[in-house]
Amino acid sequence: MSAASRPSAFAHHRFLGDKRTQQVYDLDEVLDEEAMAILLDELMASDAYLCFGPDTLAEARNRGYRLEQV
Repeated sequence: MSAASRPSAFAHHRFLGDKRTQQVYDLDEVLDEEAMAILLDELMASDAYLCFGPDTLAEARNRGYRLEQV
């Protein structure tokens, strides 16, 4: 997924978490652009998202999130 197609609030973040499901998405390793666009629209509408500091998969896992491939 290109930085241009990411939600503006996450233009400089790689990992985006879904608070509802405890899943984290790697915005640099998107397999299905269309499915990710739909997911991001839904996630942004829900206001149940977060980024991690530092922006790493290890930090997401430290907070209990599991990587989900889209």
